[in-house]
Amino acid sequence: MKSKNLPITIFLMGLAILFVAPVIIVLINSFKGQFYILDAPFKLPDSSTFFGINNYISGIEKTNFLSAFGYSLFITVFSVLAIIFFPAMTSWYIARVKNAFTKILYYGFILSMVIPFQMVMFTMAKTANVLSLDNPLGIIFIYLGFGSGLSIFMYTGFVKSIPKEIEEAAMIDGCNPVKMFFSIIFPILKPIAITIAILNAMWIWNDYLLPLLLIGNDYKTIPIAVQYLRGGYGSVDMGAMMALLVLSIIPIIVFYLISQKYIIEGVVSGAVKG
Repeated sequence: MKSKNLPITIFLMGLAILFVAPVIIVLINSFKGQFYILDAPFKLPDSSTFFGINNYISGIEKTNFLSAFGYSLFITVFSVLAIIFFPAMTSWYIARVKNAFTKILYYGFILSMVIPFQMVMFTMAKTANVLSLDNPLGIIFIYLGFGSGLSIFMYTGFVKSIPKEIEEAAMIDGCNPVKMFFSIIFPILKPIAITIAILNAMWIWNDYLLPLLLIGNDYKTIPIAVQYLRGGYGSVDMGAMMALLVLSIIPIIVFYLISQKYIIEGVVSGAVKG
């Protein structure tokens, strides 16, 4: 290692420890008793503080965690699939068809990225109720709407970097637009598609406010279920909460670790043209 890179390496290692430390602390405290968590949150479990998996069992039973996990998984998987496919089609159309309509369409999606959610959440919740979208299936369409802006911005930049000669050769071979998209264009979009999938999966899986506004207590997702560990007068079952937090972050960490190699490739490629 070159000496001039040593300060940067130390700084980045410090940042890595800073970001990982909260996760480690939560994991450690998930195996400790309630009172020991409050008294010594940074201390490793020992023979007197170790609580085994009782916190996990208690948290799962108190919150009906398996049901919440199922709803979170259903909403996240299908919302991410929708955000991957439909904005990809729209971006291909915007990038290849040059007219006033596609420009307005593109900048409309870009504008949706800068409008704060708090400005539209009550109107959106009322509209979703009128259209019967306040259920696990309907909320997928809401997530598609909120996730399309950034996805189309990233997809469009990537599509513009794809040589048109590839599509022209496919047309000469008799490929129609639908077959061309799924057989040629979408496979090329794989790096940016996985990047978009990771970003939206982390957002949707951890989202608390939108499910609370739309589906509430009828279909509790994991973030909502965790809140049920808060009792009256500010009491919190810290042990069970720590355990459920560990269980809730495992799927998204696994998904990220499997797909992380595509993130930088997708972001850089999508920034080639814009």
